[in-house]
Amino acid sequence: MSQVSASRSSVVVPVLAAGGVVVSLMQTLVIPLLPVLPKLLNASAADASWVITSTLLAGAVATPVVGRLGDMYGKRRMLLFSVALLIIGSTIAALSNTVLPMVVGRALQGAAAAVIPLGISIMRDELPAERLGSATAVMSASLGVGGALGLPAAALLAENADWHVLFWTSAGLGIVVFALVLAFVPESNVRTGGRFDLIGALGLSVALVCLLLGISKGADWSAGLTFSLFGVAAVVLLVWGWFELRVRQPLVDLRTTARRQVLLTNLTSIVFAFAMFAMSLVLPQILQLPAATGYGLGQSMLATGLVLVPSGLVMMATAPVSARISRMYGPKVTLMVGALVVGVTYGLGVFMMSEIWQLVLISALIGGGIGLGYGAMPALIMSAVPLSETAAANSLNTLMRSIGTSISSAVSGAILAHLTISFGQVEVPSQNGFRLIMAIGCATALTALAIAAFIPARKPASVETPAPQPASA
Repeated sequence: MSQVSASRSSVVVPVLAAGGVVVSLMQTLVIPLLPVLPKLLNASAADASWVITSTLLAGAVATPVVGRLGDMYGKRRMLLFSVALLIIGSTIAALSNTVLPMVVGRALQGAAAAVIPLGISIMRDELPAERLGSATAVMSASLGVGGALGLPAAALLAENADWHVLFWTSAGLGIVVFALVLAFVPESNVRTGGRFDLIGALGLSVALVCLLLGISKGADWSAGLTFSLFGVAAVVLLVWGWFELRVRQPLVDLRTTARRQVLLTNLTSIVFAFAMFAMSLVLPQILQLPAATGYGLGQSMLATGLVLVPSGLVMMATAPVSARISRMYGPKVTLMVGALVVGVTYGLGVFMMSEIWQLVLISALIGGGIGLGYGAMPALIMSAVPLSETAAANSLNTLMRSIGTSISSAVSGAILAHLTISFGQVEVPSQNGFRLIMAIGCATALTALAIAAFIPARKPASVETPAPQPASA
C-alpha cells in the first residue's frame, strides 16, 4: 500500500468526495425539466422518460464492471475513465435538441456512477487507518449530498437560463474533478491482475437490464412483457451464478459475497435505500401541489429544492459522527442507529406534512439517519473482503442501493398513481397516498434495522487494513 503523506491525504479526501458529489448531481439534474422534456426534445412522454431510465440502466451495468476493472488495472485509472464518461455525456446532452442524443448523453453520465465506490476503495488503499473511517463515511454520504444540493441548483439554472446550461455546468464540474484527481490522487499498486471475466460481465449486464426495466417500466408496459423481463432476469442470474462459481477469476466473487457480513450488509442496503428514496418522491410533490387541494403547499421548484437542502447538509455533517460511533461501538451499531432514526422519522412524517417547517425537519432527520447508515456500510464491506477486491465489493454494494431506490420509485409511483383525488380537470395524488408511502418508509427502515441486527459483531475500531499485496501481471 502506498499510503500518502498526511498533508496530501488531507487533499485526497475532499477531491474524491467532490467527485462523488458531482456524479450524484446527475441523479437530480433533469428533475426540474421533467414536465417540459417532451416539448424540449420534440418527443412523446414515453420516449422522454428514457432520459431517466437510461441513466439508471447505465449506472447499474457500469458500476460492478468498472469496480472489477479498478481492482485489476488501477482504481485511479478507472476513476479518471468514469469522470471522462461524465464529461463526454454532459457535453453530448448539452448539444442535444432531440431525444436520441440526450439519451446517449444521459447514459454516459449514468455510467460514471462507479466514481463513489472507486473513491472509497482508493481511500482504503491510501489513507492511514485512523483516518479511513471518517473519510469513507464522507465519501459514502456524498451520494445523497449531491442529490439534495443538486435539485435547487438545477431548478435555479432551469428557471433563469437556457436548459442546456445545466449540462454545460456538469461538464465543467467534471473537468475540474478530472484535473484535481490527476493532480492529487495517487495510483495504488494493489491489483488483482488476471483476465477480465467478459462472459460474467455480459451475463450480469443482461440480468440487471431486464430486472431494472421490469421495475422501472412495469407500470407502463403490459403485464406479460413485465413478467417476461423478470423471468429472463431470474434465469440469467441463476446461470450467471453457476458460471461465476466455476470460473477461475470471476467478475464477482460469490463466495466472498455470500459471507454473512457482506450478504447481510448488501441486503440491508437494498431495504435502506428503498426507505431513503421514498422521501425524494413524497416531499417535493407535497410542497408543489396547489394549496387548494387542502394538503399541498403551493411552492415553486426552487423553494422545494431549498427545503431539501438541509437533508444534504445534515447528511454530510453526520458522516464524522458515523465514523465516531463506528470506532466506539462498531459499524453494525452505526447502521442500526441510522435505520432507527430513519424509521422513527418516517413514522412522524405520517402525521407531520402540513407545514413547510415540518417537512424541513423530516427531511433533515432522514438525512441524518442516511448519513449514519451510508457511512457505516463501506466499513462493514471492507472489513470482510480482501484488499484486492475492495473496488468490486464496494461497487456491488452501491449497485444494491441502486436496486433499492429503483424498487422504491416503482412502488411509490404505483401507489400515487392509484390513490388520487380529482382536482379540476386532472387527477393528483391524495394525501392518504403520501401517508401510505411514509408508513412504508417507516416499515422498510425498521426492516433494515432488523436485518442489520444479524450482521456479525466486530471490534469497534477502524477498518482493518491487510498487508499490502504486490501487483500481479
